[in-house]
Amino acid sequence: MASMRDIRTRIKSIKETMQITKAMNLIASSKLKKARKQLNDTLPYFEKIQSTLRDIIAHSPDIEHKYFDKRENVQKKKAGYVVITADKGLCGAYNHNIIKFAESHMQNKVEKYLFVIGHMGRDYFRHHNYNIDIEFLYTAQNPTVYRAREIAESLISMFDNHMLDEIYVVYTKMESAVKLTPEVIKLLPLEKSEFGGVADPDERYKEIVTYDPSPATVLSTLVPNYIKGLLYGTLVESFCSEQSARMTAMDSATNSAKELIKELTLLYNRARQAAITQEISEIVGGAEALR
Repeated sequence: MASMRDIRTRIKSIKETMQITKAMNLIASSKLKKARKQLNDTLPYFEKIQSTLRDIIAHSPDIEHKYFDKRENVQKKKAGYVVITADKGLCGAYNHNIIKFAESHMQNKVEKYLFVIGHMGRDYFRHHNYNIDIEFLYTAQNPTVYRAREIAESLISMFDNHMLDEIYVVYTKMESAVKLTPEVIKLLPLEKSEFGGVADPDERYKEIVTYDPSPATVLSTLVPNYIKGLLYGTLVESFCSEQSARMTAMDSATNSAKELIKELTLLYNRARQAAITQEISEIVGGAEALR
């Protein structure tokens, strides 16, 4: 049995660790609320862009545009993957799940290029000899619309210059506080079926809508903003998922620490009781010897 001093030292160490896990839980909760508020504040703008795209496609179903070009004549399509991971660990299986999901989705692609957001994913793919864009150094912390715009502009430029034929983003969707699901979205080329709905139910209003100078020109302006909105949404969703996973992990760690402290306290009391019993036995034995 360990000495009482060793047990006291271990209990003290666990209590200090438990204070850290509690603090990390609170910090993750605060970041989660902030990110959710940012997304809700900007969501109406991007929803309006999507609504306008649906309206254009509904009125011009036969429209041809570079952002809808599937490049069927290309034999080996170059696929770009934006994989969103965390910058650090201590968030359960969050990083492991998204990395394995990305690998499974990429396995059928002959030519694939990685654009990794987050240090954890970047380190993993580098060590496993994936073709990573080493200049794509974006952090997963505190996502902003400005950062989403930078990323969107880089990806769209690569698509326009035929450096990439398909672009996907792999992220983690937060369906609930306990359910985090890895998902993949195809950014480019766009699918007209994704905009099959009608934006405004008032058909009389739709009949007089015109786009100047042309629907194709308007699409050239709207689609980059739509891509930016999608990226921003996935960045925030992944960040929220990371904080939720960290909250769960830290809460579990705190509960485990409490249980361990209970066990060690019981062990300490037993050791203390054994020491007291031994002391009493020694005193009684000494008294008997003096008789």
